[in-house]
Amino acid sequence: MYKELNMTSTDICRRSFLRHGFGGLGMIALNSLLSPKAFAQSMTSKGVVNPLHHAAKAKRVIFLYQAGGPSHLETFDFKPQLAKLDGKPMPESLTKGQQIAQLQGKDLVCFGPQHKFRRFGKNGELICELFPQIGGIVDDLCIVRSMTTEQINHDPAHTIMNTGSIIPGRPSMGSWLLYGLGAEAENLPGFVVLVSSGKGGQMQPIAARQWSAGLLPSRFQGVKFNSIGDPVLYINNPPGVNQKLQQRSIEAVNALNRIEYGTLKDPEILTRVAQYELAFKMQASVPDLVDVSKEPKSVLEMYGANPGDGSYASNCLLARKLAERGVRFIQLYHRDWDHHNNVKGNMEFKAQETDRATAALITDLKQRGMLEDTLVIWGGEFGRTPMSQGGDGRDHHIKGFTYLMAGGGIKPGISYGSTDDFGYAAAENVVTVHDFHATMLHVLGIDHKRLSVKYQGLDARLTGISGDVVRDILV
Repeated sequence: MYKELNMTSTDICRRSFLRHGFGGLGMIALNSLLSPKAFAQSMTSKGVVNPLHHAAKAKRVIFLYQAGGPSHLETFDFKPQLAKLDGKPMPESLTKGQQIAQLQGKDLVCFGPQHKFRRFGKNGELICELFPQIGGIVDDLCIVRSMTTEQINHDPAHTIMNTGSIIPGRPSMGSWLLYGLGAEAENLPGFVVLVSSGKGGQMQPIAARQWSAGLLPSRFQGVKFNSIGDPVLYINNPPGVNQKLQQRSIEAVNALNRIEYGTLKDPEILTRVAQYELAFKMQASVPDLVDVSKEPKSVLEMYGANPGDGSYASNCLLARKLAERGVRFIQLYHRDWDHHNNVKGNMEFKAQETDRATAALITDLKQRGMLEDTLVIWGGEFGRTPMSQGGDGRDHHIKGFTYLMAGGGIKPGISYGSTDDFGYAAAENVVTVHDFHATMLHVLGIDHKRLSVKYQGLDARLTGISGDVVRDILV
């Protein structure tokens, strides 16, 4: 062969390198089934940020995403001036020329907080009385009251919060994180999504592209686990198929995939090989993982979880178990926070569904020594207006809302930023979506300006061309 190619025995052509080099990937993949620990140490488990850009405080993220837009005015941002002016016209100086969703062109009337607030923690943080359990752990929290975003409708607001861009098709934050740091779990996806819903709000759809890998290889996309029934479709073998036969089937399919790769050289074929093998390993690991009935009764009671109910509480408990197994990014979507009417009554439902479980998750992680290297985030795609809609509801709002953060290098027991007296606009220490993403990546050891991929001749990154680390909230 060398004579035909006019090469010496010490030379090798590009085609030969690809043919023989990638041929070995099949054996690596097969060995991963037989020796998971060896596979976990192979190059396929490492991210592109290796070594880390700087020392990391966190290893993983649990994002408790409250989809629909929680009202900061009935949760964590008390505005006595708004209460005093309830029913009176909103100052035009604040709202004139500003982007408003469904209230555009209508009379804007002040709508005071619909529930009482009381003080919690060493610093006496004012928190809505509907959330006493979260109030009870406020000394472990950083309350960011100056979050802002760019998009005022749900789908584009979800898109920018998850991907840093309003353009669909960009990688989600979980995909960026998995791409940068790689996976720790041997038999689970590195990025898992859980969805729950409850009572008291409009149920806005959550598109699967919110956890897509976008322009990154598809092996970095999130995997959605079902909250009720089989956690993953086809997780169990069909009748007459045992584990040995299933493994032989996967080996045969992947042998064909490797032949196809040898012809087409499409890297997505290698992703397909890896995903078949991951799916096989998940068949053994996932059913036991999601069975929260094996948890002690005291733990179930702490979360308020009933096994198999698909609730936010059960998903919070499952998030802790996923974190223990090494899953890098865990995102819980809890829907029905879209309160265009009856915000007072509907907030009672949301508090009942989320207060106890949120506090339990943070407490549980802390008791297990995991909070210090787990970043926990609570928040939605935007907030709600301080103006009333339909007399008893609130419209979408982008100029100021609240996020909670805990663990993973974030200072506990502090608040950061503020909105004006009406809760309308962030007035101090404004935090943008890109600032938020830059800070999240920073505590994980990643410089957001250095995590990028070439796309259409440009360097694409989670934070686009902006974003600053919010250093004042870091330990």
